[in-house]
This record gives sequence, structure tokens and C-alpha cells, in this order.
Amino acid sequence: MPSPQHEARSDLLEPTPHRHSYSLSPSLLLVPLLLLLVHILPSSSRFLRPKFSIALFSRKKRSFPSRHSDRTSGQMAEEGVVTVYNSNVVADTKKNPFSLKVGMAQMLRGGAIFKVTSVEQAKIAEKAGACSVVVSEPSWDVRRMPDPSLIKDVKRAVSIPIVAQARIGHFVEAQILEAIGVDYIDESEALDIADEDNYINKHNFRSPFVCGGRNLGEALRRVSEGAAMIRTTVFSHGYDDLAETVKNVRSVMGETRVLNNMDDDEVFAFAKEIEAPNDLVAQTKQMGRLPVVHFAAGRFVTPADAALMMQLGCDGVFVGSEVFDCSDPYKRVQGIVRGVRHYTDPHVLAETCSGLKDIMAGSITVRR
Repeated sequence: MPSPQHEARSDLLEPTPHRHSYSLSPSLLLVPLLLLLVHILPSSSRFLRPKFSIALFSRKKRSFPSRHSDRTSGQMAEEGVVTVYNSNVVADTKKNPFSLKVGMAQMLRGGAIFKVTSVEQAKIAEKAGACSVVVSEPSWDVRRMPDPSLIKDVKRAVSIPIVAQARIGHFVEAQILEAIGVDYIDESEALDIADEDNYINKHNFRSPFVCGGRNLGEALRRVSEGAAMIRTTVFSHGYDDLAETVKNVRSVMGETRVLNNMDDDEVFAFAKEIEAPNDLVAQTKQMGRLPVVHFAAGRFVTPADAALMMQLGCDGVFVGSEVFDCSDPYKRVQGIVRGVRHYTDPHVLAETCSGLKDIMAGSITVRR
């Protein structure tokens, strides 16, 4: 004989005339829960929080050129060493987000960039491991934007990023370079100056800009104008003295260390002294370094020269085209690349500096 519990359970299984018309499906009960989860999860995820961070720059505005590997971009985004400078500028930063440009510049950190004057030199640099090349006019007497046809030829020949130089203040040259698809624009003091009073408003461009700076004040002023990378060098034509480059790099690093020990009142006074935006100076103090990628440029002809710049605190080096003026340019370029990558390993540096023969610093011929 069935138990009362069994009878009650059997009764529940029998169809009820009115119950089925008002009952809710269990799957429908999950809908509010799913909507709640969709609403909560994005705000709680650290990957989706709306922060001004290199790792969070939008790729919908302008994706990075295909010549850059996904591995490199992901690695640099995860490192997030450089915090994006967020300032109120007249330019439309939503159209040309500064965070995107600084993130693109970060992809070159830890590499060597070589100035080239021909397609053959660009191929040698790429094969030897250069992270980028700067296309320059073959003639040292021509101090303006390089021929666009040469830039296009180099772009077709190599897959690494292309940098091209424009004169200081010459925003039309920058417009041309951006139109032909260069990856970075170098507003170079090595060329003739087009505007002695005004630099290019780099916030108006999609392409990241590289600018020179001999000290912390100059560097931060260029960043406030929209520079995504600072290049510490010697402002001269045709000749970059290693000692002067070291002096300027130490100046930037030394001023940054002094800034780290200042209080808020001293930071405000220091910003006025170096004629730099106060918020940028405060950010430099907080980070303990420049808020953008910092390279050194100079007469680096041995791996030891490049390693010296890295140990002084730079993120990479620009190397002039004179490195190709030797019997074995591939070996020289490869040695400098290895010197940058292994700058803390004296054993690797000793190996890369061996057998250089005619490519030592004292025997190189510099064109003036």
C-alpha cells in the first residue's frame, strides 16, 4: 500500500487545470540572473575598467600596422611601464588618442633603430635585428623631409616599422609623411628648421611623433605638444659626439632623480624653473622616469656604446647611417643590436665587440 508521502508526490505529478497556464519555465528564471551578471562583470574586471593606461588603449580608432607582431604588442601592453599623460589640449584627442600613440612607441622599447639612406641598408638592418629604420636623404647636404618615393621603396622592401624625418615646425611635411603611411614621424633638429618659434602640434596627427630633448625641461615640453617618444641627442648637423650624448642623457636622468626627492611645493617651483607643465613634472616624479619612451641618439659604432646608453637608463638607441660605412655592415649592425638586448651581460658584450677591426670608434670616418 503506498505511503502518504508517495500519494502526495503522485498528486503533484497529476496535471492541474489552472496551474500550467501560470507556471514559469526554470530557464526564464535564469534571465534576470544572467542580466545581472552581464552588468556586474565588466565593472569588476580589471581589464575593462576605463583607465588612462597604455594597456587599455582603444584599437578601434586605428589598428597598429600589420608589420608589427602581435607578440610584441601584447608583451608591451602587459608591461605597462609608461603611464599615459592625460592633459587638456585644444586638439581633438578622441580622434587622435595620445594613449594609442604612446602605446605604439612602447613597442620599440629595448630595440635599436638605424638610420638608412637606401633600400639595401634597410634590408641589412632588418636582417640584423633592428626594431625600426629611419629613412633619410642619401645626401647630407639635403636637410629636409626625405623623398616620398624612397620611403615607399623602403616600405615595400622591409616589414619593420618605418620612421621618417620632418623639419621642426613644418606640419605640411608631417601631413605628407602621414599620408604615405609612415609608422612614426621624427620632428628632427638635425634638419633645417622651418619654424623657429613653433613646434608641430603633434596632437593633430594620428602617427606617433619622436622629438629631441637635451634636458628634462625640453623633453617634457615636447611631450606636452604630443610627442610619444623622446630622443636625447646632440643638436648638431652631421656629427653626434658620444661624450655630449652621454652628458645630455645624464642630465635628464639626474634631474629626474632630484625631482624624486622634492615635495609638492618644490615640484611646483621646479616646473616653473624648467618651463614645463606642472602636471607632467608631477607625473615624472611619481613614475621616477619620463612619462614616454626615452631613446638616446648619437655616434654609437660599437656594441659597448649602445650598452652604455642602456645602462644609463635609456629604453633604446638611434644609430646613424655611418655604421654601414665599413667592410661588414651586417656584423656591425647585428653587434649593436645584441649590445642593446644584452646590455647587462659583459660576456656577451665582449663577444660582440671582438673582431670588429675597421669598425671601432677611433677608425670610423664621419661625413660632415
